[in-house]
Amino acid sequence: MEPGQAASLSGLAPVARQSGRWTGKAFIRGGRANVRQALYMPALVAMRFNPDLKAKYTQLVAAGKPPKVAITAIMRKLIVLANALLKAGRPWMPKTA
Repeated sequence: MEPGQAASLSGLAPVARQSGRWTGKAFIRGGRANVRQALYMPALVAMRFNPDLKAKYTQLVAAGKPPKVAITAIMRKLIVLANALLKAGRPWMPKTA
C-alpha cells in the first residue's frame, strides 16, 4: 500500500474543495473514523516526546496552522511511518544520539 493510500484509508488525507475558479479549504474526510480516533492520543504523545515530530508540529504552528490541523498532520505522519515499517517488515528503532 502506498503512503497516500494508507492516509486516505484512515481518513487523514487532505481533500481539496475546488470547482472551476472557486477554491475552498482542504479538509479530511472519509476513511475509517475509528482509526482516526485511535491515532489522536498517540499523536499528542508523539508531538510532546518525539523530537522529530515535535519539530514538525512546532514548524506547522509557527507557519500559522491551527493546533488541531498540526495534530492531524502528525497523525498522518504516524500512519505513513507505520505503513512504511510494516511494508519493510522491520520494527521501529529510535534514533541514537
